[in-house]
Amino acid sequence: MEKRYVAIWFPNLVTDWFEQHQPELKATCFVLAAPSHGKMIITAVSPKAQALFIREGMALADARAICPALLHFDDKPALTTTLLKKIANWCIRFTPTVALDPLGGIMLDATGCAHLWGSEATYLTDVLNKLKAKGYYARATMAGTIGAAWAVCRYGNKEIIEKEKQLELVLALPPEALRLDPKTVDRLHKLGFTQIRNLVNVPAASLRRRFGAAILQRLNQLMGTEEEYIQSIIPPEPYQVRLPCLEPIAHLKGIEIALERTLGDLCERLQREGKGLRTAYFKGYRIDGEVIGVQIATTRASCNIRHLFHLFEPKLSTLQPELGIELFILEAAHVEDYTPAQEGFWKEGSALTNMAIAEFIDNISQRIAPGSIQRYLPAEHHLPENSFTKAKALTEEPSTEWNTSYPWPVVLLETPEIIEVTAPVPDYPPMNFRHRGRLHKIVRADGPKRLEQEWWIAEGEHRDYYIVEDEEGGRYWLFRLGHYDETKKTSWYLHGIYA
Repeated sequence: MEKRYVAIWFPNLVTDWFEQHQPELKATCFVLAAPSHGKMIITAVSPKAQALFIREGMALADARAICPALLHFDDKPALTTTLLKKIANWCIRFTPTVALDPLGGIMLDATGCAHLWGSEATYLTDVLNKLKAKGYYARATMAGTIGAAWAVCRYGNKEIIEKEKQLELVLALPPEALRLDPKTVDRLHKLGFTQIRNLVNVPAASLRRRFGAAILQRLNQLMGTEEEYIQSIIPPEPYQVRLPCLEPIAHLKGIEIALERTLGDLCERLQREGKGLRTAYFKGYRIDGEVIGVQIATTRASCNIRHLFHLFEPKLSTLQPELGIELFILEAAHVEDYTPAQEGFWKEGSALTNMAIAEFIDNISQRIAPGSIQRYLPAEHHLPENSFTKAKALTEEPSTEWNTSYPWPVVLLETPEIIEVTAPVPDYPPMNFRHRGRLHKIVRADGPKRLEQEWWIAEGEHRDYYIVEDEEGGRYWLFRLGHYDETKKTSWYLHGIYA
């Protein structure tokens, strides 16, 4: 696929922002200025002030000699970067790959995007019109290389550059279009290199010796003989489906249709690649610039469109489209290997590999709370609270066997709770214990079973566990921490409850 890039330049970015916040400034001449070497130097000029030949870098006093009514405001050094980042994030609706131009603009990788708008001209017009509606005057150019798009956007007068005409257009541009430092550009002009075409026939060795390697790199990038890449401000998800809308969608039915279409495209791709979805995020970009969305998670990797739609469906009503959503994006943030054989409901095998069981768990979890249903696997540790771990997936295989040599309690407390005991005897359980204010008289007991922490993990005293039964038939799992000692009080704990 032929590469296509869009360079966007904002000649009056900061002054446009001031006019948005103070509309009365549109009819006046104003500038931004900052102190430098004892005097105020202009850093940004409004369009009306530009018409009077007031320029950046001019002293404020000289500008006021030209226009006595000139207004000035203190420069905001970080404002340009802040505005560019905000606009770049907004431009995600036009392409997944948006980058900041270090020289004060935005670069879009529009490869494969323009056809969604019908044509490249329509695509570019939509970008510029929506920026204008936000109050920003911008220039934009689409070309086959980043260098050509940037150069013509700043120093040319054409918006769409066809591949066969690109070389002819860029050769006529001045050396400033090569994105070189000002000193190098000044030397080129002094030597008579007023156009890029003057440089192409000069031997590479001579250019490198006089101007450094940067000029050769920029020439090659401009012509497309050296690849140049842009780094998106938001790295795109590997599995993502975009659905731009011809008209803003403001109704729930339209949102549901968008979800069905994006789910269909995403699941088709996942199936081709043998993948299944575990977590997904459905986002809508509103025309006011806000981004809204909902997220789901599955117990097992799934490509079942109907099932995934049902997981999203209860949450769609929480979306607030306001005046309308102009772009939908469905992202699969987490995918896993998946084979259709996992979906056999009536086939023999473990219920854990049954797709219908996994989908049932997903449906229940979405109605209670995500992650509320868990599966646990055995872990190779002695202490009961460390002897199991949460499974990352429904089909995850255990690394060891469950310890069934001892009757473990049905309910294991997450943290053992201290209890008060009376009449403790060495190597025997107490006669009674008090837990949360309630006294339990022990009538039967079994034990002890000694457990202790692994020495390579942490130091600590051993535990002697007892299964005890009180006079009401309740059965509990108690332990004494450390050896019995008549000279000091021994700590006893309740750790579990039997059925």
